[in-house]
Amino acid sequence: MRRMIASLTAAALIAGPVAAQELPSTPPPIPAPKAFTVPASETYSLANGMKVTLVPYGVAPKAVVSLVTYAGSVNEGEDTWLALLAVDMMKEGAAGMTGAQIAQKSADMGGGLGTNASLESSTVTLNVLSERAAEAIALVADVAQRPAYPDSELARVKANWNRRLAVALSQPGTLADAALDRAYYGTDHPYGRVLPTPQQFGTYTTAQLKAWHAANYGAKRSHLYIAGKFDTAAVKAAIEKAFGGWGAGPERLSLPPTPKPGPQVLLIDRPGAPQSTFSIAYPAPRAGTAEDIPMRVSNALLGGSFSSRITRNIREAKGYTYSPGSGVAFYPANAVWTFNADVTTAVTGPALKEVFHEIRTLQTNPPGEEEAAGMRQYMAGLFVIQNSTPAALVNTMATRDSLGLPRDWMDTYVPATLAVTPAQMSEAAKNFPLDKLTLVVVGDLKVITPQLQALPELKGIEFKTVTVP
Repeated sequence: MRRMIASLTAAALIAGPVAAQELPSTPPPIPAPKAFTVPASETYSLANGMKVTLVPYGVAPKAVVSLVTYAGSVNEGEDTWLALLAVDMMKEGAAGMTGAQIAQKSADMGGGLGTNASLESSTVTLNVLSERAAEAIALVADVAQRPAYPDSELARVKANWNRRLAVALSQPGTLADAALDRAYYGTDHPYGRVLPTPQQFGTYTTAQLKAWHAANYGAKRSHLYIAGKFDTAAVKAAIEKAFGGWGAGPERLSLPPTPKPGPQVLLIDRPGAPQSTFSIAYPAPRAGTAEDIPMRVSNALLGGSFSSRITRNIREAKGYTYSPGSGVAFYPANAVWTFNADVTTAVTGPALKEVFHEIRTLQTNPPGEEEAAGMRQYMAGLFVIQNSTPAALVNTMATRDSLGLPRDWMDTYVPATLAVTPAQMSEAAKNFPLDKLTLVVVGDLKVITPQLQALPELKGIEFKTVTVP
């Protein structure tokens, strides 16, 4: 085969160059994104209060089984990372099975079982071959309802988390985020307690993990999502058998934070650091409000896409940074916009100056229709792409339900995004006034502090030097 390719290549070279063809001077127009329609689904509740959503979707003979339980970091009190450890340990043994047996059983079904915890919820997920969907439901139920929390596995799992903690405490970006959350939400709320000390984390026991699970897991707090190709009748029977006898447990905990918007500037010293890391936070419109979608599109234009204004400015034009970016984090009771960047120490002030400049410019001058249309199409197309698989669709549906958004929110997202006007994008940027600014900068303070003090936007704001955790 290699000889054949070589002979054909030689023949092409001998034949001489192909006549040049004139290329079009302008690229073809980009078509409007296709509408996104959520596949037909069925949602119902078991007698114990657990919700179930079934979504026949796709053509591949696979199904994803994902149990979302509204129990996460908000349910751990001051025991930071206890929920992360408890949920991770669930797959180390359950219902008489060892962790190895659970892993082998998952592999036999054509997939792997995973657990994850976040601020508001935790998940047990298994992606399997369609014909094994009923077995997957039973395994997910065993892990979620009957974790063993074996003492024999705790030291190993904690060692893995200790390594993650050590890495986190060495990363300026993580330190900046932790300091920002602590300042913005306060240490009286779980949102503001991001990192434990190694000493604190080291004290956690299996007795604490069992107590956390017993207090927080139950049918009323849980929602089972199944998407892909599956036998509906068989799946429903398996769900009733596996989950019908689960205790109802407590209602979902509602613990709204009381954010503390600025102005506030927090500094973390890293003497001799060649780079500075800064994070900016502002309150943002809650998910589902009239200002939500315009804010998402405005964010993409400002800093949330590779072709955003801030990226073009401080990365492409000035070379201050490699990967700046912004985003909106949504929670049941609030939302926050953040911007992050790593820049060379010597240009910390100039980089922030340009970020503030881009914010002010968008606040005072709506974008042109061509730029606005590009961002609308980017956001609409991205949404369609991101929901093209059963697992991704389940994740979006679970997020919708966790935030309390209306059932048709996913259907209306694309048309709502395409309808955002340049004036609305500009208006959304007005959510970022200087008197609500929270700024965290990590770097060599003897070099960067004078740069920050020279910025007009930071005049009159007290600078506080802090440490994390």
